[in-house]
Amino acid sequence: MLAPVYYVQLLLPDFALIACGYLICRFTKLNTTVWAQVNALVYFFLFPVLLFHSITRYPLDVNSTSQFILAGLCLAAAGIALAYSVAKWPIANRYFNVRDHAASAQIGFRFNSFVALAITQKVVGDPGLLLIAVLIGICVPLYNIGAVWPMARHGQKGLGRELVENPLIWATVLGLLANLMGFHMPEWLAPTFSRLGQTGLVLGMMAAGAGMQLSALPRAKVLGVAVLGIKHLVLPIVAWLLAKSFQLDATQTTVLLIFAAMPTASSAYVLAARMGFNGPYVASLVTLSTLLAMLSLPFALGVLGGLDMPSP
Repeated sequence: MLAPVYYVQLLLPDFALIACGYLICRFTKLNTTVWAQVNALVYFFLFPVLLFHSITRYPLDVNSTSQFILAGLCLAAAGIALAYSVAKWPIANRYFNVRDHAASAQIGFRFNSFVALAITQKVVGDPGLLLIAVLIGICVPLYNIGAVWPMARHGQKGLGRELVENPLIWATVLGLLANLMGFHMPEWLAPTFSRLGQTGLVLGMMAAGAGMQLSALPRAKVLGVAVLGIKHLVLPIVAWLLAKSFQLDATQTTVLLIFAAMPTASSAYVLAARMGFNGPYVASLVTLSTLLAMLSLPFALGVLGGLDMPSP
């Protein structure tokens, strides 16, 4: 098992990008006006390219991974249900408003796919990459719908219109369909898609930093603790229980635990900001999630992964 310091080193670049965006926005002429245009570029072009390329990068072998897919879908459903349920928790819901919950519920279940791919490659190797690609393919569309739905309910547009107009959902659905139809990115085109995706990831993290206002956190501390607790403590435990319930082998279990312990997606901030919700608050939660993943990954792989797991 990898030492905890490895996870710190792997996640440090993401945190550094967030900090860089925060400093540039506040201490240079590249102020919020500039970053509003960056948000639009990331949301409407770079992130859709990133999602499409991520989903079509590896073929989905649905037949040989049926139990693993069911476990992943159950984990996704549990994360969405738990994040939504925070608004109904007795007493706790007195300390935040419904719009803040609608914007930040996605923090409790979304994930950073690039970090997931990097850690899976290091821990499990190529067999793990195929499995994490399956989870990306089946869960990203579900997570994007889950992220949009509560904000659409409390926004001015209807849910159907938001889903139809959301470029992230279009990209993930098209990517999944292309993958299932056997589409392979031409070798001459793949490097361009890869670089555009990496650019989207970098600018998305920097935009989250630029939009972050740490002063926004105290207004909904209970909400922040709830969604981050679900993401970094509860979901790894749920993943471990699902691995045992579905009798996953050691490789599948490790990938599911990695998937559950990921930091949340940087696009959470972009989505909340573009839909007119509290972007600075969501950006602050993205930052905290990146930091907390340095603890949840060793917990998932070192503590839970070391318990009595099914044999391969």
